[in-house]
Amino acid sequence: MMQEGKPTTQAPTLDGKRSRGWVITGLIGAGVVALCCFTPVLVGLLAVSGLGALTGYLDFVLLPALGFFLCLLAYGLQKPPSGEGSCCSEPSWMKEEKDCQKGPF
Repeated sequence: MMQEGKPTTQAPTLDGKRSRGWVITGLIGAGVVALCCFTPVLVGLLAVSGLGALTGYLDFVLLPALGFFLCLLAYGLQKPPSGEGSCCSEPSWMKEEKDCQKGPF
């Protein structure tokens, strides 16, 4: 039963913010690595700085980094909130007569 005058939306939990952080970090990291991997941006920067000899080794660093950030993105998208489905996850003013702390006895 809903009480009038009370908001019906719940503020984002800390776990939801963490999951959002994983997604944002994964997107930004994958974008930067993909930019360096599929365009000559990093090769040009290395050539200008005098480190052009390292361009042969970029694939050994960039491809695993791309895989890492894509896995990080997938983890952030698939990670369920830890409090979802629990009887204690809703605010106390919305609980009717539930008491999560009581056992079967």
